Amino acid sequence: MVKSAAKKNGWRNHSIWTLFLLALVSIASGARALAQGAPASSPSDGSPPITQPARHARSETENPEFALARHLSELGRYDEAVSQLLELQGKNPAMPGLARELGIAYYKKSDYLNAASSLSKAQAENPGDQEATQLLGLSYYLAGRPAQAIPLLEKVQSSLLRPDVTGSYLLGIDYLQSFQDDKARAAFARMFSVPPDSAQAHVVLAQMMIREQFEEKAIHELQEGLVIDPRVPMAHFLLGEMYLFKSQVEPAIVEFKKELAENPILWLAYWRMGDAYTRLEQWDLAETALKQSVWLNPDFTGPYILLGKVELKKGDASLAAGFLEHALKMDPNNSSAHYILGEAYQKLGRKADADREFALTQSLRESEKK
Repeated sequence: MVKSAAKKNGWRNHSIWTLFLLALVSIASGARALAQGAPASSPSDGSPPITQPARHARSETENPEFALARHLSELGRYDEAVSQLLELQGKNPAMPGLARELGIAYYKKSDYLNAASSLSKAQAENPGDQEATQLLGLSYYLAGRPAQAIPLLEKVQSSLLRPDVTGSYLLGIDYLQSFQDDKARAAFARMFSVPPDSAQAHVVLAQMMIREQFEEKAIHELQEGLVIDPRVPMAHFLLGEMYLFKSQVEPAIVEFKKELAENPILWLAYWRMGDAYTRLEQWDLAETALKQSVWLNPDFTGPYILLGKVELKKGDASLAAGFLEHALKMDPNNSSAHYILGEAYQKLGRKADADREFALTQSLRESEKK
């Protein structure tokens, strides 16, 4: 679904998605290290995994004095790890490999500016250390400095035989935030293994633009993709999403129908088309589309909630309550579902149940604001 129209403050908003992605995948140099037979570490704290580079890149960091700091870091005690390394730095500022260890500790501590400062020194000590280079790029990225992140991420990506999805994604986002759309499209195309000038590449870029709230630019990319290939998958659906986001309901329905003409089992399109029909108060058409969505994917709450609204408008409060109760079994904390269910109970004369649902709605909405 299209994100809120609220714009970001500053060059970027570090979304939960970005941090979640970084926590799941290893950095680009990890692929290279694994190809060379080096094992990868797997931190249990949820931080971005640090993959051991090849032996030649790690030779400087075999100092046993780093063992305690590494152990503390593995336990998630990052402040203590940093303090221990700073103590070593006070004794011997030029200790080989210390800047690298300190940079990694700061990075895992989410102190990205200090991580960048230390990793810059580590890279100067060993320009061939791909892990330090990638971590330095990631640190600049997470610190909101795309101009400094881009050349480092480019350097690592260009050294890989196969595309690394994490590096390609971050590089593409940096290009987007720097208004280098053609380079962003090439990075995302590499990430998804499609030709950079293909219709698919334009659709991929459009999806990423939507994620980053560049909606108008996304519309242009989708239209460009459809010029290249009028049947490219998901282009009409995403255009429909854009029109619906802009409250251009009838054009949105046209695009959803075009998508379904090519892919009649895309349940997302039926759901969003049902949503569009509810906005036009065309309840019968909305009901049909939403039921089609449910029949294709019975495990998603969105259509059930809208069906509850539709049936309530059509005067069948009992059926509405059934749909909403089913939705809440799957998503108990959905405030909208609780509110509409309260309205259904109210029409059924179940005052106590209605009051309970309205109270739950208020409580959930207050929690959402925090």
